[in-house]
Amino acid sequence: MKVLVLKESAEGERRVAAVPATVEKMARAGMEVLVQAGAGLAAGFVDAEYQTAGAKVAGDLAGDVLLKVQRPSAEEMDRIPEGAALIAYSLQGRGAAGLREGLQRRRITAFSLDLVPRIARAQNMDVLSSMANIAGYKSALLAANALGKFFPMLMTAAGTVLPAKVFVLGAGVAGLQAVATARRLGAVVSAFDIRPAVKEQVESLGARFVGVGLDQHAEDAKGYAKEVSAETAQKERQLLLEELKATDACITTALVPGKRAPVLVTAEMVKAMRTGSVIVDLAAEQGGNCELTQPGKEIVAHGVTILGPVNLVSSMAFQASQLYSRNVLNFLLHLYDKKAGKISLDRSDEIVKGCLIAHAGEVVQQI
Repeated sequence: MKVLVLKESAEGERRVAAVPATVEKMARAGMEVLVQAGAGLAAGFVDAEYQTAGAKVAGDLAGDVLLKVQRPSAEEMDRIPEGAALIAYSLQGRGAAGLREGLQRRRITAFSLDLVPRIARAQNMDVLSSMANIAGYKSALLAANALGKFFPMLMTAAGTVLPAKVFVLGAGVAGLQAVATARRLGAVVSAFDIRPAVKEQVESLGARFVGVGLDQHAEDAKGYAKEVSAETAQKERQLLLEELKATDACITTALVPGKRAPVLVTAEMVKAMRTGSVIVDLAAEQGGNCELTQPGKEIVAHGVTILGPVNLVSSMAFQASQLYSRNVLNFLLHLYDKKAGKISLDRSDEIVKGCLIAHAGEVVQQI
């Protein structure tokens, strides 16, 4: 089985879907690994390292299984061999509408790893958690850099400098990493989530948990926060308003897979924040948790700096590629039939069923 690692063509994307360490494991499993020339260069991996690991450097898109980060462009789609398998980070969401026709026309079997179910046996394939960890870490650094104050408390001859107050919205993987990183930098941290179950995790990191005291169950079967009643939403908005008035830096991380991000910070809330404070909106790519966020831009509104980073994890491409490629490797090995020398597609398997987007000309999930 030929596995081809593609060079990313999307603007600003520096990650790569396989690194030399995972290529070596693929080769050891009996796969023939090809890497497009320069595929790992932006992430810090040169072609010679891939060759040492057992890969061949290729110029075209010939392969039985193609590995990518971003969804393929129209030009790439036309060059993918008919009937090949495609594994990528996400094949759904904004900008994916034109993908359907290409998958059908080329009869491609396509897997979207962001849809891998969050079950115990798929933990080592969980690309969302891998990338969210990086985004959460980086968001705290962005907040510290944009804020015109120290994060830690300082005792100086001129007096005491009080620590910054950081408020994190959403205590999932990204939120908890943002909490942990802001705490390491010395800030006083609080975190909000509508799921009472995460209170213990927030407090174990030394932060204060902020909740609305929900009586209703606010978590779906996959562990994501779900929509609450209008009455609860009103309580939530009032609570956030009061917290944000005393906040120096707010990091928002609330996302719902495949949907627009929920608006948690309204324009009214931004107006109530201290002049000079900062919002880092990790949900910018899906519309933003802040009403005033502009994806990919840094703006100032009502004296508050609002950052809407896009593809933030790509700014840490070396380690992001290492983590993502391990997820890809584990998924590929889950599919690989070593005796037959090809991937085996068991559509009754929960993992396959969850992330299979298209097969043999049929699109099986909405794009």
